[in-house]
Amino acid sequence: MARRKRRTFNAEFKFETLMEALRGEKTSARICREQEISENLLSRWKTEFVERGAEIFEKPNWKAASSSEQRVAELERLMGRKELEIEIPKKASSLPGSEWSKNGR
Repeated sequence: MARRKRRTFNAEFKFETLMEALRGEKTSARICREQEISENLLSRWKTEFVERGAEIFEKPNWKAASSSEQRVAELERLMGRKELEIEIPKKASSLPGSEWSKNGR
């Protein structure tokens, strides 16, 4: 007997299928037939949605976001300083009569 390949469903498919079932416009059996999924799978998605649905409304961790943003800003500042340290000698060497251009640097 040939085994069916296990399918994976993305979050959008799960959400749309679940919303269709929750709206009540079609029966769960009909939705499952149309989407070619088992009723047990749809039931599992409903249970997971009910258990974890409150997470959608939780506040994000702003403190962690702000500290990472501060770290990025600090790194950008340091990067700018290093770019200046590299650029100043280049510009100085291109000036006519500069000591840098006389020494061959």
